[in-house]
Amino acid sequence: MVLALLVGGVVVALVVVGLFVFGLRRRLIQRSGGTFDCSLRWDPPPSESEPSGKGWVYGVARYNGDRVEWFRVFSYAPRPRRILERASIEVLERRTPKGEEELALLSDAVVLACRHGGARLELAMSDDALTGFLAWLEAAPPGQRVNVA
Repeated sequence: MVLALLVGGVVVALVVVGLFVFGLRRRLIQRSGGTFDCSLRWDPPPSESEPSGKGWVYGVARYNGDRVEWFRVFSYAPRPRRILERASIEVLERRTPKGEEELALLSDAVVLACRHGGARLELAMSDDALTGFLAWLEAAPPGQRVNVA
């Protein structure tokens, strides 16, 4: 009986510590400011097929100079999962979520199809975050190529 209570107490303590570290990581990411909620889908299916909800990962993006650092929300990793350089981002199209995507994304999301280097990706964010993201892209220093659809 004592052993069961001890094991149960240790499990509860580990869960509490895990949740605390999880929340602390989110605070540290947002500490420097310039963050927004942003789902990401790397290498999405071709645009002519019906979009599915598969492949979307919920995350937080942070502006850092000439790049956007993207962090998975449900992770303990202190480093960004993806880094998008401003000079390499090319916006291809903007659309609303369709079909199963409506269930996979936040309710007010707008999907932005992009190319980063040679890779296709899609970002889903709120209208306000999209306005800020496009303004950040257009505010590139003189001489940088920027393509915003």
